[in-house]
Amino acid sequence: MNIHEYQGKELLRRYGVAVLDGHVAWTADEAAEAAGKLPGPVYVVKSQIHAGGRGAGRFKEDPNGKGGVRVVKSVEDVRAAAEAMIGKTLVTKQTGEAGKLVSRVYVEDGCDIKRELYLSLLVDRETSRVIIMASTEGGMEIEEVAEHSPEKILKVTVDPAAGISGWHARKLAFGLGLEGKQVGVFGKFVTALYTAFIELDCAIVEINPLVVTGAGDVVALDAKVSFDDNALFRHKDLESLRDDSEMDPKELDAVKHDLNYVALDGEIGCMVNGAGLAMATMDIIKLYGSSPANFLDVGGTATADRVTEAFRIITSDSNVKAILVNIFGGIAKCDMIATGVVQAAKNLTLSVPLVVRLEGTNVELGKRILAESGLKIIPADNLADAAEKVVAAVKGAK
Repeated sequence: MNIHEYQGKELLRRYGVAVLDGHVAWTADEAAEAAGKLPGPVYVVKSQIHAGGRGAGRFKEDPNGKGGVRVVKSVEDVRAAAEAMIGKTLVTKQTGEAGKLVSRVYVEDGCDIKRELYLSLLVDRETSRVIIMASTEGGMEIEEVAEHSPEKILKVTVDPAAGISGWHARKLAFGLGLEGKQVGVFGKFVTALYTAFIELDCAIVEINPLVVTGAGDVVALDAKVSFDDNALFRHKDLESLRDDSEMDPKELDAVKHDLNYVALDGEIGCMVNGAGLAMATMDIIKLYGSSPANFLDVGGTATADRVTEAFRIITSDSNVKAILVNIFGGIAKCDMIATGVVQAAKNLTLSVPLVVRLEGTNVELGKRILAESGLKIIPADNLADAAEKVVAAVKGAK
């Protein structure tokens, strides 16, 4: 689950992470009022959307205007900047051409920036540890740095059983070229950030840029915070931070039915149980010459009703030209999945080709249920066969 910058900063502030003072505003008048609470004379007005690259973005309504992050020097300029952002659609590298509607802005105090750095924490699944990444190239997208200057990315891993130590922070500080009291300040910053990451069950915390001020302070100028959805049951208070308007309606619907769904831009709808099998299914669709319209994992405890909801979400995407169901029966037995597929196909009156591959527990019973349903379901013997048939069905429909 992602949250807005201002929400992330408020959470991090509680753990002692240094952030600037600021206030969220939903209207231009509220933005001016927020600026009046800050010392000034420099203010920063930031569009609040779940996407990076806001400063370099453009508004659809004013493509030649300024971006979604603006530095101004008066309360009236804050009001004007907020007026130019709120209710407008901001397009960035991460939003795509569709952009995202800006419903609120964050008015923040100005800052004396001496250096811009990069800092992030995430879970390294290969080592089962938390990895802390830092770079002197603050303000740039880390993917670009990794591609063009990989030597500028510093990494340390932290064993969660032992926790963070002073040497982790010092190694990063020296690698970033910090000196004097900056090393100690940075150490406190990283330790506080790590504590927040662990206690909040974060999936990623990214500070870009992390700035060193003229006074030698280390401050988070931005904050991207994302939580592990599987741990939210431990953080009921965080659920209230979810902004449904930032989610694809299909993805929001999937969350309500305990489905793992991510919308993509392809033409073959996928319904699979198990994230690994879902990734393999998408890969083989690409291999055979088409592209997936979604990632959808119904989970190991799927029911017939959940399968029906999965179909409804898939078919709500007008780009879907065919559907591939790829199930390896375990806890969710093949006959139960087959019943759900038949139920969904009849209730939703499917108008696109449907290819089904079943394997595992009760597979023969599941295949018989499909065969005796009277529906035009295309059976597949294995994953390659399924991919070949669904891609051929799409091409035949064009």
